[in-house]
Amino acid sequence: MSDESFEMMLTGGHLNSLGRTVEVVEIVLADPARLAELYACYGSDDAVVRLRTSSGIKRISRVKPEWLVPYIDRLLTEVAALDQASAQWTLADLFATLAPLMSATQRNQAEAVLKRNLANHTDWIVLNQTMKTLGAWAKEDAALRHWLVLHLERLSGDGRKSVAKTAQKTLNTLT
Repeated sequence: MSDESFEMMLTGGHLNSLGRTVEVVEIVLADPARLAELYACYGSDDAVVRLRTSSGIKRISRVKPEWLVPYIDRLLTEVAALDQASAQWTLADLFATLAPLMSATQRNQAEAVLKRNLANHTDWIVLNQTMKTLGAWAKEDAALRHWLVLHLERLSGDGRKSVAKTAQKTLNTLT
């Protein structure tokens, strides 16, 4: 195990690489008390560190989603406020995973964050991940389904094939 701070471990290397993210995740899984240190890396001035923080948090959520319950409110406020595409697409994924563990208020806040992202974001990964999460939720929520169908119809004509395809596929599951 490393004595380096997580922020240092997540710094450097190629922008699109995981760097030492997997190593950080292994440390947290072995020592859950260090999850707070990883989460704190969302406050880094370095966008690459924040990207890798998102990747690490997402990986932990897949193994131990219950560990993130104390962080849901902060994800809904602090991370949702980050102007960084990787943070926003990670939220869509995390909210899908954590929805069964959220209170009704948290679930409503998560829906509002995702609606904002779908209505206003331009990043293709944010749009695709958000459509998938909202699409799953809309199957059980008529009001959300009505709102989402309008946005899916718009996005099904997007010039980016992956966005248009995801929109059409999601639309097909709802209509």
